[in-house]
Amino acid sequence: MSDPSGAKQRGLALELRQSGKAWLFVAPVLVALAVVIGYPVVEAIWMSFSKDSGIDPATGMFVEGGSAGFSNYTHWLLQQCGSTMGTISCPTGTLGSQFWSAVGITLFFTVITVSLEALLGLGMAMVMGKTFRGRALLRAAVLIPWAIPTAVTARLWEFMFQYDGVVNRVLGTHILWTSDMWASRFAVIAADVWKTTPFMALLILAGLQVIPADVYEAAKVDGASAWQRFVNITLPLLKPALLVAVLFRTMDALRMYDLPAIMTLGNPSTNTLSILVVEQVRQGPNSAAALSVITFLLVFAIAFVLVKVLGANAVRTQEDQRKAN
Repeated sequence: MSDPSGAKQRGLALELRQSGKAWLFVAPVLVALAVVIGYPVVEAIWMSFSKDSGIDPATGMFVEGGSAGFSNYTHWLLQQCGSTMGTISCPTGTLGSQFWSAVGITLFFTVITVSLEALLGLGMAMVMGKTFRGRALLRAAVLIPWAIPTAVTARLWEFMFQYDGVVNRVLGTHILWTSDMWASRFAVIAADVWKTTPFMALLILAGLQVIPADVYEAAKVDGASAWQRFVNITLPLLKPALLVAVLFRTMDALRMYDLPAIMTLGNPSTNTLSILVVEQVRQGPNSAAALSVITFLLVFAIAFVLVKVLGANAVRTQEDQRKAN
């Protein structure tokens, strides 16, 4: 007669041994991640609580940096700057006074570019998903803007948006695209949409490829129109891939740096958080570290919300698909 308790113990021991072997395979990856990602994050947090070395405004003498407490964070969040009279509101034009405007510009770029790229990418994916002569050539050509380095793209669009450039000549306008506040923002959006829409189209196209053709054939037999097939079949089944594409592009857009920095040549109207960090590094690395931590927390919070909300929707969509089948 078999011993149930002994079998249970042997099963538990086997499970523990398998778990230990699994950790042996995972451990090197965890160590590498700790070195590559964990150390820079911890170092940035440590630096953010230290003062930058420089001239003391009260004495005019050079002083070493010490503990700063939360002053580097209040410098950005409350826009407070030090002076001979103590702590004052950062004067207009200083980097400290641009923090909240940079947050707004970053979110503005993210919302507009990701929305446009999702719509255009969906349309491009629908076209590339059809069977026609030259489809492979079209797919390769569509990916060219995405393959071009961002710095090259920025210089290309800067030339086009110059006062005597192609855009003004074609439109018959005299707009200062790289210096005017709103014109420069829309110029950056146009360049980013042109470059990154193929990436969205590629991810969405991958989702289209896994939708069975039999589903469309059955819908046609039932008399469903093209619009009804798109709304009731394509969009629901495409939702997981579309959500992944939106998540990836949102994270990328929140870290936008090189495109506006090169195109508008330091125009404050297009300064994102990443540009502000790079500019602050030249003046004080510890204060820049605090801004980097704030940027990291902002991106992490938005990513967490998107993963929780969009991720849950994707899971429900996949469960509905399995139930339907």
